[in-house]
Amino acid sequence: MTDNTSRLDHVVLWVRDPVTSAGFYEKTVGMTPVRLTDYAAGTVSFPSVRLNDETILDLMPLTMAERMKMLPGAADSAGHPVNHVCLALPADDFDALLARLEEGGVPVSDISHDSFGARGMAKRSFYFRDLDGNVFEARHYD
Repeated sequence: MTDNTSRLDHVVLWVRDPVTSAGFYEKTVGMTPVRLTDYAAGTVSFPSVRLNDETILDLMPLTMAERMKMLPGAADSAGHPVNHVCLALPADDFDALLARLEEGGVPVSDISHDSFGARGMAKRSFYFRDLDGNVFEARHYD
């Protein structure tokens, strides 16, 4: 049976180099590449990375901006990342991500405590940027 409750499906991020970005998300953030081989072969327009069974991040090349015709002015969004995307993780995965970022030399913010989110108050959270300047928050609730 399909669960049709509302949930976040995907977020599209503008990136300069989708292959390099996919590598960052795989090696540093711990996500799984999706359609990377197809993208490299030129059979799809962009690759993605999977956060979980239900959520992916699409890594849209900036060169596609001129083709964004779904709404007037859509192409103007290229280079204007969202404020941030928040990843809610189990505590062990939170700690592992922080360690990988630090090992990779990725700057991270100070750890915050008791910040509000979709599930209430998170015990800890921090921020970091991907290779294209998109800001991410990582947090855990348990």
